[in-house]
Amino acid sequence: EVQLVESGGGSVQAGGSLRLSCAPSQDTDASFCMGWFRQVPGKEREGVAFIDRDGVTTYAESVKGRFTISGDVFKNTLYLQMNSLKSEDSAMYYCAVDGGVWVGCPPSAEFYFWGQGTQVTVSS
Repeated sequence: EVQLVESGGGSVQAGGSLRLSCAPSQDTDASFCMGWFRQVPGKEREGVAFIDRDGVTTYAESVKGRFTISGDVFKNTLYLQMNSLKSEDSAMYYCAVDGGVWVGCPPSAEFYFWGQGTQVTVSS
C-alpha cells in the first residue's frame, strides 16, 4: 500500500522557518489535489494549505502570508515552506493527496493517502 513519507519537522524559535517535504513510498496515480493538515492533542485536525493541478493554492487564514505550499501532483510530492513561525503553529503536520480520487480542493471528504505525521514545535 502506498504511504506518504514526511520529513523536515523539528523545533525552532518563534520567527524562524522550517520546510516540510512529503513523497510517496512508491509510484501511484497522479492527484487532483494535495494538502497539508495539522493537529494538536485535544483539537480537531485543521487544513493548512492545498494545491491543485492548475497550481491554485488555498491557505488557512492563520497561515496566509507566512506559509507556501508547492509540489508536483503527477509525482505526488509536496512541500510546505513555513516562515515567521509562531508558537500557535506547533502541531503534528500531515501531508495528504487524493491519489486521483477527486474529493474537492480543499477537500470535502477524506484524502486517500496520508503521511504518518511530522512534529513541528515553535518555542516563544
